[in-house]
Amino acid sequence: MTGRSAVPEVIWARPERAGRGPRAAYSRADIAAAAVRIADTDGLEAVSMRHVATELGCGTMSLYNYVPRKEDLYELMVDVISGEHDTWEPTGDWRADMLRVAHQTRALMHRHPWLPRLMSPVYGFSPNALRYLEHCLVCLDPLDASYGTKMELIAMLNGVVTTYVGNELATAERTRSLPWSEEQEQAMRIAYLGSRIATGAYPRMAAAFSRDAGPIDLEAVFERALGRVLDAFEPKG
Repeated sequence: MTGRSAVPEVIWARPERAGRGPRAAYSRADIAAAAVRIADTDGLEAVSMRHVATELGCGTMSLYNYVPRKEDLYELMVDVISGEHDTWEPTGDWRADMLRVAHQTRALMHRHPWLPRLMSPVYGFSPNALRYLEHCLVCLDPLDASYGTKMELIAMLNGVVTTYVGNELATAERTRSLPWSEEQEQAMRIAYLGSRIATGAYPRMAAAFSRDAGPIDLEAVFERALGRVLDAFEPKG
């Protein structure tokens, strides 16, 4: 394949287009945008060099002059979405600002449901990802901690959001595939669980359900998870 390297390299360190010839017909931004459109419409599995080439109206092999590997295409896609992060003048309240970052990331992942599958520190240093990280660090200026600790905070917060949204998306996808309603399944499972607890074999579970048997407020769970991560980084003393 044209332009494919046998040694590790960073896509951002490569020229926009490898080799000589006519003026480039496309940019990396064009290619990444096409791949994102495909993933948003048909899922990540539908993203291939051939499908992207069809979307752009060009030959598949010509794309390898711009993007040597599919992994590089994924990195370009993540960078495009990283560019959707808003930045703002920090408030001086690092907790409030980081909660705003977390909620924005959650909304972004719901707009692009394939994104949690591509979240990786390997893709964390693209141009838009660096802009996002710099903004987070500016928001964290009031926190008395080392930069290493602040980077750990950002990573942990992103991990909570990614895991939570991944579960939300998986649950929604499963629900769509069922021949019955979500409410019907929940009722069936609650009835089964009640029958097991009634055997007396699970006294602590019985106590837990007797004291708090109501529906789980998933939004409140999300807020508590974020808060507990941030609590861990509050200066002691």
